[in-house]
Amino acid sequence: MNDVPSPQASAPIPSRGDIFGFFLMVVGMFMAILDIQIVASSLPQIQAGISASIDQVTWVQTAYLVAEVVMIPLSGWLAKVMSTRWLFVMSSGGFTVMSVACAFAWDTQSMIVFRAAQGFIGGAMIPTVFAANFKLLPPSMRMMGTVIIGLTATVAPAAGPTLGGYITEHFSWHWLFLINIVPGLIVTALVPLFVDIDRPDWGLFRKIDLLGIVLIAGFLGSLEIVLDEGPREDWFQSHVILGFAVLSVVSAVLLIWRELVIEHPVLELHAFLNRNFTMGCILTFVIGTCLYGQSYILPQFLSRVRGFSSLQVGEVMAVTGVAMFLAAPIAGQLGQRFDARKILFVGFILVTLGLWLNTKMTTEVGFDQLIWPQIARGTGLVLCMVTITAAALGTLPPDLVGGGSGLFNVFRNMGGALGLALINTQWDGRYDRHYWWLAESIGTTDQIATDQITQMTRQMATHPEINGDPMLAAVRQLGGEIAQQASIMAWNDVFFMMAVAFVCATPLILLLAKPEHPDVAAH
Repeated sequence: MNDVPSPQASAPIPSRGDIFGFFLMVVGMFMAILDIQIVASSLPQIQAGISASIDQVTWVQTAYLVAEVVMIPLSGWLAKVMSTRWLFVMSSGGFTVMSVACAFAWDTQSMIVFRAAQGFIGGAMIPTVFAANFKLLPPSMRMMGTVIIGLTATVAPAAGPTLGGYITEHFSWHWLFLINIVPGLIVTALVPLFVDIDRPDWGLFRKIDLLGIVLIAGFLGSLEIVLDEGPREDWFQSHVILGFAVLSVVSAVLLIWRELVIEHPVLELHAFLNRNFTMGCILTFVIGTCLYGQSYILPQFLSRVRGFSSLQVGEVMAVTGVAMFLAAPIAGQLGQRFDARKILFVGFILVTLGLWLNTKMTTEVGFDQLIWPQIARGTGLVLCMVTITAAALGTLPPDLVGGGSGLFNVFRNMGGALGLALINTQWDGRYDRHYWWLAESIGTTDQIATDQITQMTRQMATHPEINGDPMLAAVRQLGGEIAQQASIMAWNDVFFMMAVAFVCATPLILLLAKPEHPDVAAH
């Protein structure tokens, strides 16, 4: 592997129009990432609107994730064929059209098809923006671009569930998709006027690697289905999940062989010969587990345990977004002055601290107790994302940046998918364990428990609305309290496990190559 970063060719000084075009592309990227999680908190309303079953409605989110993760690695090759500009325009325009289609879906099948099309077509916007940062901007401005991209990539998934819940509560679930129309049309109309990075090479279509594309879909699509549906289907106890797992492994092996021997590969696997890129992908995989995991765990805890409304959850989660926004420019300044490994170390420590501070939650936890953990996590995630993006993509040669950005984003998304799958699986297991431990500890031989049940029985007997045996009602109430405590303990355990995972991953930072200059992004 290459231990010394490879300098990229310097881009010409961009005009104001180029910079404006770059910002327009970032807006499109924000929409694409936001839509990954925006439906997460509104699935019950969508389920009622399209008359879907519980199992069917989960595919509204899964279909988008599967299709998007297939498109992301293809974007590097498509950018060579269509040019960066026209690939992005096609992606943003198609994403907008499919957003309208999702809003007017008439049944479960149509919604799943439209969501899959929305994810597949819109998925190209994400890696295209990452590549544009290094193709369009000169070395002196790349850190600024990286800060903007890093902020977008961290804030969007964190804001998705909260924003989705707020929109559904105050309007309707249709507006989860209709809000994309205005920004989508603006981006699609203006990007062709201001962005002109490279030229298309339509001749590459004659050399298209169809088998490689099929294998990408088989590998990543099947893996996403396994990770997303596995916890609900009891993993490999389901023949469907087992079948997709086998398909994913076989497709992965064949894909690697295919892309290494073919003359015009779809994936730029040679980018992994760059040491910083390889380690950057591994680290962004770890970062993705927390980025998507923390934006899932905390809203679940607040709504299910504390009984917070969507608006109250949004107010709490907004702290993370504010911390990210304020920390982003600081991350850019630090990246220009200090060794990337030192900044990443600080970022990992802050994320770990933020996770550990949430391991002692109770039924009384509220906004005040959650401020500092979110500030620590938000600041740490931005430091990590900005720095690792510059370190991983900033050292690739220009001809590998497009394909490399797609692979880099796949690792982050798959880290998030694996993180969510493990979170759900671990929560279920820890909940069962805590529930039975608490239930067994409260037996008829436990004098304290017996006294508590006796007291609750007397209270129930004084309530005229209680029908039947007061003691049975008291036992049911106690069972509910046990379930709530088991739930809280399970959430605390999950936060602790995530903190341990970050501690274990921290030494990997040392495997990054030392940059020749502090300004990593300028190389």
